[in-house]
Amino acid sequence: MTTQKLAEPQAGRLDDWRSKYSSRLRIIDAGVVVWAVAGAYGVRFGFSDIDSDTTQDVGYVVLSAALMLAWWLMLGLWGSREPRILGSGADEYKRVLASSAWLFGLLAVVSYAVRIDTARGFIGLAFPAGVLGLLAARWLIRQHLSLERKVGKSSARVLIIGGPHSVAHLVQSLNRAPAAGYMPVAAHLPGAPGDTTIVPGTAIPVTGVQSDVDSILTVISEIRVDAVAISAGVNLHPKDLRRLGWELAARDIGLILAPALTDVAGPRIHTQPVAGLPLIHVSTPKLTGGKKVAKRTFDIAIAGLLLVLLSPVFLALGVLVKLTDAGPMFYRQERIGLRGTTFYMLKFRSMKINADAELPALLDAQGSSDTPLFKIENDPRITPLGRVLRKYSLDELPQLLNVLGGSMSLVGPRPQREGEVALYDDAAHRRLYVSPGMSGLWQVSGRSNLSWEESIRLDLYYVENWSLMGDVVILLKTFKAVFGSNGAF
Repeated sequence: MTTQKLAEPQAGRLDDWRSKYSSRLRIIDAGVVVWAVAGAYGVRFGFSDIDSDTTQDVGYVVLSAALMLAWWLMLGLWGSREPRILGSGADEYKRVLASSAWLFGLLAVVSYAVRIDTARGFIGLAFPAGVLGLLAARWLIRQHLSLERKVGKSSARVLIIGGPHSVAHLVQSLNRAPAAGYMPVAAHLPGAPGDTTIVPGTAIPVTGVQSDVDSILTVISEIRVDAVAISAGVNLHPKDLRRLGWELAARDIGLILAPALTDVAGPRIHTQPVAGLPLIHVSTPKLTGGKKVAKRTFDIAIAGLLLVLLSPVFLALGVLVKLTDAGPMFYRQERIGLRGTTFYMLKFRSMKINADAELPALLDAQGSSDTPLFKIENDPRITPLGRVLRKYSLDELPQLLNVLGGSMSLVGPRPQREGEVALYDDAAHRRLYVSPGMSGLWQVSGRSNLSWEESIRLDLYYVENWSLMGDVVILLKTFKAVFGSNGAF
């Protein structure tokens, strides 16, 4: 039964945006590849010097044309234009890099094997120019696609089947990430009470509560979805799920399995088929051994480089802070770090002298003395210079010294005071499993505009799914968050 009026589907909706973006990417990829290879040829050899009577010149023209075609084909063969990976995640960029690296690696092997003397300058220019151009083009396309998806366009219409609570969680999770391209339009709750018309906590209508496959297929035909997501708690027999999968494949409708796992990233998930069952293995997150060494090496290298490059900024800010009043240049505060250890975090002083003594009264007046995030908007203790420093996070720069000393990392959960840590629940204590960071996932996702619950969710996601590439991405996003100054006070 259909209990709520659903949004009218657009005919061929998924195929329309799929074909549009696939065609667009083919054209853009071709343009970037031609630009990179032709540009490298022109810089290395010069267009005006091409001589049709010279075998070498003709050979490089043929090589360039073959390289353009092979590069364009490799991007397609590697699946970098698949709609499933467009819009979110790093998979699209990884496939662009992998296909390009394999192509030029193969070119190097073939050149060595058959002793073709390929100009290193030509390859050395074409490869980085092409990769950077492809990545930049994909990023621009992704921005446009994300804007469309935020208003409900270029997304897959999804019917979610499962138990009420798991369906509600999946709907909320998909709605938080519209750029992923999955738009929940309805839910089917097999075995739920017959008077259920709306998924709890959402505005998604319930199409029915029947447990037979024929009823579900009727609903799918009526609302014309692009994909069906099976969430946890679904009240269907395994044989019925198998039949549903066959029917969806015949209708060219995607089937998505959404287990009850939350905040687990792809690198931790491994599938293993056993007796016809796709078992999902979730590895334990460990920042030990080589991973720990890699993170520490990365911290030392980047922090040291930044300290050298920013030394004039350090000097100027230090003088300005000192000229503000007679107080010290730096502010040292005890914070809780890795595994509950304490350390002193450094900042450029942005408040008046003895500001800590006024904190309890301000928290009581604001009514936030019993919450874990001791943040005060429009804090009267901040100096005029301090407001500028905080707006652009310049007061945080001395923490590069903490990073070099090992008490902090460039990326991680932000270190908090002992009084804040005392209010942690069991889940929040997992923040202390890694070193605190100058920047973190919640800072590039909204900073102080986020609630405590959302902040802790993002920090726990980082702890559970750490990767070195993730740290690099967060650092790049940090510059945007800092200069945007959104949520800074």
